Amino acid sequence: MSQATFHAPRRKRKVYESYESPFPIPLSHDCFMKDFRICKGEVINNNVIVRDMEDIELLYGKGYFGKGILSRSRPEYNITQEEIRGRWKDPKIKLPIISSSKYQHHVEWARELLQGQGMDSKSINKILENYTSPISLPEEEKTINLEDSIDNQQPESAGKLSSTNKDHMAREGNPEYDPLSKYGPEDPEDNQTCTEIDQEALEKMHCHRHDDLIKHCGCKPKKQTDSEGRSFLEKMGNEYVMVEEETAPEAEETEQERCERKKLKLVCRRNPFRIFEYLQLSHEEAFFLVYALGCLSITYKKEPLTILKLWEMFSAAQKNFNTRYMAYHHFRSKGWVPKVGLKYGTDLLLYRKGPPFYHASYSIIVELVDENFEGPALRPLTWRSLSGLNRTTMNVSKELLICYLIKPPGFTEKDMGTPECIKKFKVQAIIVNRWISSRERMEHEEL
Repeated sequence: MSQATFHAPRRKRKVYESYESPFPIPLSHDCFMKDFRICKGEVINNNVIVRDMEDIELLYGKGYFGKGILSRSRPEYNITQEEIRGRWKDPKIKLPIISSSKYQHHVEWARELLQGQGMDSKSINKILENYTSPISLPEEEKTINLEDSIDNQQPESAGKLSSTNKDHMAREGNPEYDPLSKYGPEDPEDNQTCTEIDQEALEKMHCHRHDDLIKHCGCKPKKQTDSEGRSFLEKMGNEYVMVEEETAPEAEETEQERCERKKLKLVCRRNPFRIFEYLQLSHEEAFFLVYALGCLSITYKKEPLTILKLWEMFSAAQKNFNTRYMAYHHFRSKGWVPKVGLKYGTDLLLYRKGPPFYHASYSIIVELVDENFEGPALRPLTWRSLSGLNRTTMNVSKELLICYLIKPPGFTEKDMGTPECIKKFKVQAIIVNRWISSRERMEHEEL
């Protein structure tokens, strides 16, 4: 039998984030009570969804659990069109900026939704007209010309703010000039309603980033603010947007002059159709967070589910969930970040640290066997299918790994009914390598 060679994982070229250890375990009871948080999820159509933004950031930021339903992986979907925001360097109100055509799509989606409720066209038009009408702003801030926005930009080396920017900073957040200021976040530096941090509490505050007390590592503690101080976008769900529109043509202006002028403006309007980003967890990820870490509570139709009920529900919804979870639990405990391997025809993919840092190193196939490595195959593989799967895995710079779950003697199917069976299994992993006769002959000749 040839010995497998372990290769270093392939690191991604551009990484724009720092690594944080997944869910550090507090060493004291005081730290546990202060820092421990139970996230909330719910089962919708056999999928586990997390809605709260703080829970989403915690679960994905500490362990890369789940994926965004509107994003490729990281739940970072944003309604703002970056190419348009790039043109407006200094918008007056920090709200999402979208084009007029995209805003019209949202209006049409809202119209279809109202039509589905049986409303007549006249009522729908009146509702949308009133809802999407421009929000009144002071005359100075009602229209922002693109040319003026670019011309007023000062280089960073100047070290001074223009009078326009100073005037904007004085007015932004002032209810007299800004009708949306009551929804905006409060500045912790200027706001006197922020709760001052007690010095005695500061001495005991723990920093998870450096695994030390804050007074030793030098990090600044976050000030606790009132619930009204939450971000405007988080509270309102992108209810208000800035729409990029063309200014009205002048009376004596020709079509050619209008095309050459291209004066644009930003108009604040209500968003009639809001799209929310949620975090979707696989069954293995959700059960690991509930069973192994105890940091997730899952409900179904507003009723909390126990660990045993979750095991039964996931086993009924997903074939071979119990065996796949055992493999997931094993590799998660070893420090890997497992993800669903459906796109490569396997059960799991293993990442070192997480998808932002490295490409997946291994594609996992899970098999259930007895002590003699015998038993009905969960995934029937012929030599041809195994060779094809191995070639596919090699073409994407990964290695194929077969994870054998070894059940104890006398183990029956009934024993799989509870998660207590996890403690009785042993795990052995074997890397599948393509055997090349010429390479094997050369190695023997060198010896």
